[in-house]
Amino acid sequence: MNIKRLLLLFSAAVLSAQLCGCKGNETEIDYSDAENWAYCENDNTDKSADVFFVCPTVYMGSDSLHNMELTDENTKASFLGATNMEKGIYDDDSRFFAPYYRQAGLDVYTMDDSEAEQYFELAFEDVKDSFEYYYENYNDGRPVILAGFSQGADMCIRLMKECFDDEDMQDKLIACYAIGWRITEEETEEYPQLKFAADENDTGVIVSFNSEDESVDSSLIIPEGTKTLAINPLNWKTDSTAADKELNLGACFTDYDGNITSEIPALTGAYIDDKRGALKVTDVTPEEYPPGLDIFDDGIYHLYDYQFFYRNLEKNVQTRIDAYMENPV
Repeated sequence: MNIKRLLLLFSAAVLSAQLCGCKGNETEIDYSDAENWAYCENDNTDKSADVFFVCPTVYMGSDSLHNMELTDENTKASFLGATNMEKGIYDDDSRFFAPYYRQAGLDVYTMDDSEAEQYFELAFEDVKDSFEYYYENYNDGRPVILAGFSQGADMCIRLMKECFDDEDMQDKLIACYAIGWRITEEETEEYPQLKFAADENDTGVIVSFNSEDESVDSSLIIPEGTKTLAINPLNWKTDSTAADKELNLGACFTDYDGNITSEIPALTGAYIDDKRGALKVTDVTPEEYPPGLDIFDDGIYHLYDYQFFYRNLEKNVQTRIDAYMENPV
C-alpha cells in the first residue's frame, strides 16, 4: 500500500488545475464536441447499461477564478485522472460517459453558502447540459447509472432533483451512486423522485455514504446538527448494524491511469452512526490514512470513500444492473 503516492497524485491534480482559469464562464459548453467529454463511449452497444459519471473536485480555485475552465490541457489531464480512479468500479458492463464541466474550485467550500452557490450553479449548468445532450443523442432507451464522488455526487443529486421527476428518466434509472455527499430525509420528502437505497439490489435509488473515523462528530460534509441518509457498502444495511472487515472484498488504491496499485482484502469494517448517518470506519487510523486536504480534519476519510470499498462497490454495480435487467420497466 502506498498512501503517500495516492496523496501525491491527488495533490498533483489539484495543483496543476490551480494554474488554469479564465473569464469565459458565461459561455455555454458545446457537448456535441468530443473534446468536452473525458469519456463518451457512444459506439459500444454490447454492454447492458450506461454510466453517466461526474468527476470530483480537482480545481483548487484562485482569488479571481472560482470555477475551472476547460481550455487548459493540464486541467483536463487532472480531471481525466481523477475520473480514471473510479472508472473501474463502473465500466465492467456499462458504457461510460463523463463530461468535462466548469466545476467549483476547492476554495468555494470555505465560503458562506450564499456566496458559494453561484459557483456550484455554474458547475451544475454544465452537468445538466451534458446529461441532456447524452440523453437526447446517445441514450437510445438504455438503462442509466448516475455516479459521482464529492462535488460530483452533489451534482448527481442536483440532476435527480431537476430532471428525474420525468417518469421516462425514472424508469431508466438503475441507481445513483452519490458517494461522498450528504442527502437528507427532508430532501427525499421534498423530491419524491429521490428514493434512498434500502438493500443491495433495489433499483431507481440513491446509494450514498461518507466515511470517517469513530472519533469524528462533525465535518464539512456532515456538519454537527445534520443527519444524512447512508447505506453501508459492506452489508448493504441502512441501520447501525456493524459489518466486520471480513466482509470487505478489497480496498483498492488506484493511480490516475486507473491502475490498481495496491489491493488489500479485509482492510476495514464499518457501521452507520445513528446520530449523524456517517459511515464509521473501523480497523484503520487517521495516522495511516490522513485527510489529504486542508478543508478536512484528521479522521475524515473522504478521500478514501471509493478506495476503501472498491470491490464491494464494483460488485454492487453489477448486482443492481442484473436486478434491473431481470425486471426492466
